[in-house]
Amino acid sequence: MGKRAWALLLVLCGTIFLEGADVAMMAVAIPSIRADLGLATDTAAWVVSGYVLGYAGFTLLGGRAADLLGRRRMFLLWLTVFLAFSGLGGFATDGWMLVVARFVTGVSAAFMTPAALSLITTSYPEGPQRDKALLVFAGTGAGGFSLGLVVGGLLTELGWRWVFFAPVLLAAALLLAAVRLIPRQEAPSAARRGFDLPGALTAAGAMLLAAYAVVRLEHGLDGWQLTTAAAFAAVLLAAVFVTVERRSAAPLVRLGILRTGSVVRADLGALLFVGAFFGFQFVVTLYLQELRGWSSFQTAVALVIMGCDAVLAPTLTPKLVARFGNARVIVGGFALAVVAYGMFLRVGLDWPYPAMLPTLFLAGTAFALAYGPLTIAATDGVADAEQGLAGGLLHTATQFGSAIGIAAVTAVYGLAAGESSGSAADGAGSSGSAPEETLSAFRTALTVPVGMVVLGLVLSLLSVRAARRAVRRASQVSSVSASQTSANPAQRSGGMSSWK
Repeated sequence: MGKRAWALLLVLCGTIFLEGADVAMMAVAIPSIRADLGLATDTAAWVVSGYVLGYAGFTLLGGRAADLLGRRRMFLLWLTVFLAFSGLGGFATDGWMLVVARFVTGVSAAFMTPAALSLITTSYPEGPQRDKALLVFAGTGAGGFSLGLVVGGLLTELGWRWVFFAPVLLAAALLLAAVRLIPRQEAPSAARRGFDLPGALTAAGAMLLAAYAVVRLEHGLDGWQLTTAAAFAAVLLAAVFVTVERRSAAPLVRLGILRTGSVVRADLGALLFVGAFFGFQFVVTLYLQELRGWSSFQTAVALVIMGCDAVLAPTLTPKLVARFGNARVIVGGFALAVVAYGMFLRVGLDWPYPAMLPTLFLAGTAFALAYGPLTIAATDGVADAEQGLAGGLLHTATQFGSAIGIAAVTAVYGLAAGESSGSAADGAGSSGSAPEETLSAFRTALTVPVGMVVLGLVLSLLSVRAARRAVRRASQVSSVSASQTSANPAQRSGGMSSWK
């Protein structure tokens, strides 16, 4: 790639870095925000959940909008919205203002990130160059999250409002560079046929309700009626969406892409892997802060080793993909994650940090091996006109995965902690202490990410088998074609003429 191609890639990767750092910094700053503004527990939780709702609820629509309305236009517009509402969040004086700011910031990320991904997949030719660009993109996002944990801790010491203002500065720099580097594009032909508004409304409604139901899972059995109602409404709206798309002359989503096995397997794999990763990281954070008494900054520094994927994804992973193939590298990533999370199941009350280090390093390495190749698999072979849709499906899967992973871990931990305290209170002569009961609940919660990566490993092995079948089928077709050509002299001479 030339200098301008690298500069364009760095700008597009800057947006996923910005998104990852923004999420991480907010996670670190929530306790300070809550204390300063006197927020209730549910309001503080909605500052985080509002972003997840906006992101997960509109990512599918955002990806398709990039295809239909123009990738450059969508990217620049929503990067501007992200900048504006991040800045407004820094001036918030009440909880509802923060929730609104984070929701709109999540919506802007839902349009901006798939647009950036589709700009990469349509700007770089399919093959090693695009694979390299996608692996850099994936590593940059993970690096942004890891670095954001540390930077968020430092900025919170200066004042939590800087956690909102710092992304404004980075977003402004990216916006200025993007205006110069992203080439202008003609209006997509699909846009001239009209925009599928009914499909857009039903898709957004279904995704929002589904995201809300997932977020509520962490409350366990409390308010299960509302959670069930939201899930049922999401399924109902999804059925309406499918009906609308089948009847639309210019559907928002071509339903045939959902029957593409490689795309569906990659999206499901990404959901399981990202969900397990964030669920694991959430449990480790609780363990260090609640059980070990570490500060948020100490915890962030301890977890930064998981950011090794930012270095490994663009350096080691491309070599492994070139040598062993995409599917096998994904299998390796899932297998390494199973080992990493499984090792932490034996965590103790007084584990020294060097004992945790191998697990944290292996978890980061597993992310480097799996996430980038899953991104390649989710967009490989998809027509340019649907690259935004493919990116939207992938980011929808990852956002739902992270929400499901954290919600499931929280619910299991809450149930395990409640049962442990109940059995300790009811059991006569119980020798278990409160820290040991809490540790037992952490171990129980850790089975969630372990189970998710085991499922992902099985799914990735199925993908390897499917890839082998595709290679054999292509070889058989090639052999038949070659035999037919050799048997037909006229066809053989015509082929030579056209080659010349």
